[in-house]
Amino acid sequence: MALQEAFPENRQDNNCKIMNQIIIENLRSERVSLKKWIVKTGQHWCLIGTTGSGKSHLAHLLQEPEEVPCTFQQFQRPASCLCVGLEAQQAQLEAELYDDDTDVIGRIDYGHSGLELLQQSGADSGAIRELVARFKIENLLEKGFRMLSSGETRKLLIARALLKKPDLLILDEPFEGLDVASMQLLGTFLADLKDQQPLLMLVSQLQDIQPWHTHIGVLHKGRLLAQGKRDSVLQDDAIRALFHFDSKGLPELPLPLNAPATFDPLVRMDNSRVVYEDVTQFENVNWVVRPGEHTIISGPNGAGKSTLLQLISGDHPQCFHNGLTVFGHARGSGESVWDIKKHLGLVSGALHQDYRVPGSALAVVASGIHDSIGLYRPVSGKEKELARQWLVFLGLEEKAGVTFRDLSWGEQRLVLIARALIKYPPLLLLDEPTLALDDQNRFMILACLERIAGLGISTMLFVSHRQDEYLDVFKHHLHFEPGGDGTLFTVTSH
Repeated sequence: MALQEAFPENRQDNNCKIMNQIIIENLRSERVSLKKWIVKTGQHWCLIGTTGSGKSHLAHLLQEPEEVPCTFQQFQRPASCLCVGLEAQQAQLEAELYDDDTDVIGRIDYGHSGLELLQQSGADSGAIRELVARFKIENLLEKGFRMLSSGETRKLLIARALLKKPDLLILDEPFEGLDVASMQLLGTFLADLKDQQPLLMLVSQLQDIQPWHTHIGVLHKGRLLAQGKRDSVLQDDAIRALFHFDSKGLPELPLPLNAPATFDPLVRMDNSRVVYEDVTQFENVNWVVRPGEHTIISGPNGAGKSTLLQLISGDHPQCFHNGLTVFGHARGSGESVWDIKKHLGLVSGALHQDYRVPGSALAVVASGIHDSIGLYRPVSGKEKELARQWLVFLGLEEKAGVTFRDLSWGEQRLVLIARALIKYPPLLLLDEPTLALDDQNRFMILACLERIAGLGISTMLFVSHRQDEYLDVFKHHLHFEPGGDGTLFTVTSH
C-alpha cells in the first residue's frame, strides 16, 4: 500500500510548531505490528520498550517510511521527522571514518569539529550560539568528532537535530551514555522545549520517563501492549513486571572450558598520562589493580574513562612506553597485542561500533574465545556448545542464527557481553556494558556479574554513570574530576 501523498504542516499562526497527529492503524512490518496508535496535538508521548521490542525500527519507519517495507490501513505522520539515537551515532562515526584524510594532511584526522557539525544544520550563527550556551556544549565546538566520548557525541547530534527544526524530533535512548549532570541538564532542557519542538522519546528504562510525559506506550516483541495516560499505564502491575528482574530466576552460569591464567598485579600504571597535541587529558595516574579488586570507574563525559580502558586493552596508541604494565608485560617491551587480549574480556562502545563483520549471534559469542572481531578459524564442538549455552542464559537462544547486525541494538549488546564473559578472563573491561538494555536485562546482567565476582576468577573494571549499578562487589572506586594547569581531569583511586 502506498503512503499517503502528503502530511499537512504543523504550524500555528504564531509560528510555534505543534505535532500533527500520528495515526497508525493495522500496520505490519518485519519487526512491529501495531493495531492502532494515535498521537494527538498537545500530548507528550514516551514509548518504553523491552530489549528487541522494535522501538528503533518504529523510529526508522516514522523517519524514512519509504525505506521500510510494510502494510497498513492508515499511516499519518508529521511531514519531517528526525531521529537521534545510538544508530545515528553509529552512522555519523562511519561517515567520519569514510572522510578520514589522515594520509593526506599528514596528521591524525579526528573528523569534523563540533562547530562544523552544528553548522551542517543550516542554522545561522546566532541560533547556534544560543543553543550551544543553553545546552552548555561550548567545550565540544573545537573537538573532532572522533575525539568525543559517547555522551558528548549524543549531545552534539541532539543539538544539530534541534537546529534543523523538524516537525517531529524522535529521541531514541537520549540519556544513555550521559553523566549525571548532563542527564539532569538534558531533562530540564527538554522540559522547557517540549511545547516549542514536538518530541517523541523512546526509552528502555522506567527511570528515564520524564515528569512532563502525559502519555505512555509500552512496546514488547513488536506489539504495543499498552498505551494511554501516564498514570494508568505506569500503575499497571503487568506492565511493571515486564521491567522487573527477580534474581532468584537467574539460571546457573555456563562453565568455562579452561581455567584462566592468574596474574598479580593485573595492571600497574606509573605516572601514566594521555596527551592530545597541546591538551593533557589526564596525567600522573598511579594505580594498581590486583585480583579480586573489582572497581567502579566514574566521572564526567569526556573525562577519559573509556580512554583509560583502551590503554589497558592496547586499543589506544599511547599505551606504549607510558608507565603501563598489563599481565606482567611492560607495554612497549616487545609483547604482542594478543599477549594482552587473550586474558581480557571487553565490552565497550568502540567494540560495538567496530563489530561490523558478517556473522551470526552464535559466531560473535564464540569469537570471544579467540579474541577476534569475527571468526577466522574453525570452532570446535565444545566451543560452539558453550556459545549456545550463553545465548540460552541470556534468553537469546532463538537468535543464534540471526546475523549480528540484524539484531536490535540491545540484543547486540547482550551478545557482546556474552562474548566478553565466555572464557572467564582474568580481567573484564566493562565500559557501560548495559547501554540500551531494558531494566530486566540490565539487572540480569548485574546479577550475573555479581555471581562471576563470587567465583573469584575474573576481576572487573566497570564504567557507569548510573548509581544503581554500583554493586556491593565494587570495593574500589576510580574517579575522574576536573583538573587544572592544562590538565582536563585528575584521577583519584580509593
